[in-house]
Amino acid sequence: MPSDEVDVVVVGMGPGGEAAGSRLAEAGLSVLGVEGRLVGGECPYYACIPTKMMVRGADALAEARRVPRLAGTTEVRPDWTPVADRIRDEATTDWDDQIAVQRFEDSGGRFVRGFGRITGPGEVAVAVSASPPHDEGYHVYRARRGIVLNPGTEPAIPPIEGLAGTPFWTNRTAVKARTVPRSLIVLGGGPVGLEFAQVFARFGADTALVEAAPRLLQHSEPAASECIGEVFKNEGIAVHTGTTARRVRYQDGQFSLELSSGATLSAEHLLVATGRRSDLAALGVGTVGLDETARSIDVDERMRATDGVWAIGDVTGKGAFTHTSVYQAAIAAADILGEDGGTADYRAEPAVTFTDPEVAECGLTEARARERGLAVQTGSAAVPSSARGWIHKAGNDGLITLVADTDRGILVGATVVAPSGGEVLGALAVAIHAEVPLARLRGMMFAYPTFHRAIGDALGALPDQ
Repeated sequence: MPSDEVDVVVVGMGPGGEAAGSRLAEAGLSVLGVEGRLVGGECPYYACIPTKMMVRGADALAEARRVPRLAGTTEVRPDWTPVADRIRDEATTDWDDQIAVQRFEDSGGRFVRGFGRITGPGEVAVAVSASPPHDEGYHVYRARRGIVLNPGTEPAIPPIEGLAGTPFWTNRTAVKARTVPRSLIVLGGGPVGLEFAQVFARFGADTALVEAAPRLLQHSEPAASECIGEVFKNEGIAVHTGTTARRVRYQDGQFSLELSSGATLSAEHLLVATGRRSDLAALGVGTVGLDETARSIDVDERMRATDGVWAIGDVTGKGAFTHTSVYQAAIAAADILGEDGGTADYRAEPAVTFTDPEVAECGLTEARARERGLAVQTGSAAVPSSARGWIHKAGNDGLITLVADTDRGILVGATVVAPSGGEVLGALAVAIHAEVPLARLRGMMFAYPTFHRAIGDALGALPDQ
């Protein structure tokens, strides 16, 4: 097999891989970026950016429908074409990554299209075939300084009887839709499933959502789950929680989904949004002593997985977020360069589900804080009862919940369910990250009348220290 030598090989050029590779190349190292799919990863082509364009369109429809309660009369006729065109033309350039490839090469990096696999310490074999399995066409690259792994994740498809072989959707096919289905079943009540369900429902699809856990957003605060569930029901989305899919049938252009509850759902399309998975065996991590059967790669505070190998992004199990991957990339690059780039701190890692209202979270929920043995108290404020919520009137659902460590007198968690909840979260993320004392937060002025002013009400609901 042909071989070559570089300083660093980056396997997987998602947001983190591209950021780390570019930083290292700009510092003067010879860097090889390896990607078998699209440079930029899931975010710009199938996730963050195109889906938020979908959300923007759906929110505009919802706001127009609120006009009769606020300002007059409207007639709303949904049209998916502007959304689909914008995704194709503005977000993804018709799913072409040449701009991203050029951006990386302009930083000084070298790019090869293919799938990388570690074949030994400091050695990566790149299969230049279009997709796994990789059994021919290898080129071996030896990394003098190290290997950075940023492989991303794939949609996790559950082993439901009858599902394989049917034309079900994942997020990757849903964002390419040129028309809105007449009816849709969404399997999975996490952030991805919720965003797609609300979008397509607002564009006219008869939508049902199925979640095996007892509630939507099962890892969020229960009050947030309850709030978004009520919003969905009020918008006509049929929500089925605490039930699993037992069997799928597809016939004559129609899906039929049998649930463990005994119900049977039918729809034109089925969207599977049941999580993500990494294939560590395909990465060959066992050749450097890592567990190929694990769900993720354990890394230390400087993103080191083992000698000469750094891992960043979804594969580390620290959160499948673009901002986490890019944050980790900066730390890993600094470590490879021998610089003091700090260490990873996930105490204030933010996450936003872009439903309407948005569900924004940072730090620990009350349940997770108690699991860690913290002495906690919570304080909540309802958004509709705040001044801005009262003014907003239509579409003002939401709440702010704060989780305080009473021993240290600081916030350790926050959840915001509100219009623009992700923006409101910013102040709370700073408070959690900086460990601002509750007494100091209580002494702040919060602009009136804003949604974030409800933070003061939630602080007031916390017991005095």
